[in-house]
Amino acid sequence: MSRRRTFWLLVPRPVRRLPADLAAAVAVTLVVNAAVFLPGIAETPLRLVVGLPFVLFVPGYVFVAALFPEDGSPAVREDVDLTGDGEADATAWEDRSGGVDGIERVALSFGLIIAVVPLIGLALNFTPWGIRLVPIMASLSAFALAGARLAAARRWQLPPEERFRVPYGRWYADARAELFEPATRTDAALNALLVVSVLVATASVGYAVAVPQQGEQFSEFYLLTESESGDLVADGYPTNFTAGEPRELIVGIGNHEHERTDYTVVAEIQRVEVVDNETRVREATEVRRFEATVAHNETWHRSHEVAPSTTGERLRLQYLLYRGDPPSPLNRSAAYRDLHLWVNVSR
Repeated sequence: MSRRRTFWLLVPRPVRRLPADLAAAVAVTLVVNAAVFLPGIAETPLRLVVGLPFVLFVPGYVFVAALFPEDGSPAVREDVDLTGDGEADATAWEDRSGGVDGIERVALSFGLIIAVVPLIGLALNFTPWGIRLVPIMASLSAFALAGARLAAARRWQLPPEERFRVPYGRWYADARAELFEPATRTDAALNALLVVSVLVATASVGYAVAVPQQGEQFSEFYLLTESESGDLVADGYPTNFTAGEPRELIVGIGNHEHERTDYTVVAEIQRVEVVDNETRVREATEVRRFEATVAHNETWHRSHEVAPSTTGERLRLQYLLYRGDPPSPLNRSAAYRDLHLWVNVSR
């Protein structure tokens, strides 16, 4: 027994019995999960190259395969000799209309995606996990694997001659005849044009994936508080402080800079005055400082306490956001983002 045959026998029998098209769907599902979650691969174009075909086709295909395990070939004509004289006296047709053919399967697969993926997203929206990358990948992968398993089981229940099979051989023969044995020169020219069009489209998609256009680059900067139910909300900010007594706030950063970015947050309590419609800082005391490194499309939160020692009415609690280290001495006008609260601090 060859080494290759011995290795194949180590694969579980249900996996070995999987039809080729369903095995390909399972393989694509596993490759997509590897491209999404493995370090070093998740940030490469491979994630998009394998992810789009998976999301747009595989779940719909296995769903159709589970619904229609039968062969969808057209009816077959057969001449019947009823009198025994060696001549056909009638025509019989073998009805194979129980399934759908290959073209119909592809069309239904793309069409059902419009229903399957949004419904899965809607269901996730009402779960504690929400619509996030990990829950979506887990749900779509589970749906694809379960659909492939059900489709395979339904095919195995049918007689071998009635099971759906992808006609690879016929497709190859037809494509070879069309490309290399055209009936006319016009057919040859159209075939060449088709090949060039496919190559240009493939190159265009590959370039778009390899060199994606970056969208707007910006960073979010905000303050939050914790509600009585434990949710983070942009409301209920403390405005009245007692000197030396801390009040809790939560500062947040959202990175949309298309790269990992280092930030520094500086919080000051300031006594200000307005001169000619311009706010000027007369006195400032730094109360907190944070450093954070945030990956692209990630958010960072820091819960902290503020206990100002400067007293007075209508003081400004200002938060300054810098990319990298802030200048020394501190230059408030050089801050990348800023936000503030007007507070009163009593003794």
